[in-house]
Amino acid sequence: MALTVNLYYTGKNGSAQQFAKEMIDQGVVAAIKAEPGNLKYDYFIPYDDPETLLLIDSWADQASLDAHHASPMMKQLAELREKYDLHMRVERYVSDDRGDDVDEQFIRK
Repeated sequence: MALTVNLYYTGKNGSAQQFAKEMIDQGVVAAIKAEPGNLKYDYFIPYDDPETLLLIDSWADQASLDAHHASPMMKQLAELREKYDLHMRVERYVSDDRGDDVDEQFIRK
C-alpha cells in the first residue's frame, strides 16, 4: 500500500518555480529520492496556473513517510518555502491493491 501526497505550492512572480530550481540545485531533491521507501518525488507546473507548482511525492508506506518528515532535509525544505513565501494545499492518496492490469485496456502504449 503506497502513499501519494500531492502538494501544491503557490507563490508570486515565479517564486514556486525558483523554489523547485533551488531544491534541485542544492541536491535536496536527489537526497529525498534516495531515501528508503521513496517511490516518486517530481515537480510539475499546472498548464492553467504557472504560479503553482505540483509536487507528486510517493512513499512505500507510512513509516517511510514519517522517517522523511523526521529527516534533516525537512528543515532545509521549510526554510526554502519561507524564503519563497509559498503557500500550500495538500491532497493525500492511498493506492489500492488491484494491480497494474486493471486499467490496461485504457492505456495506449
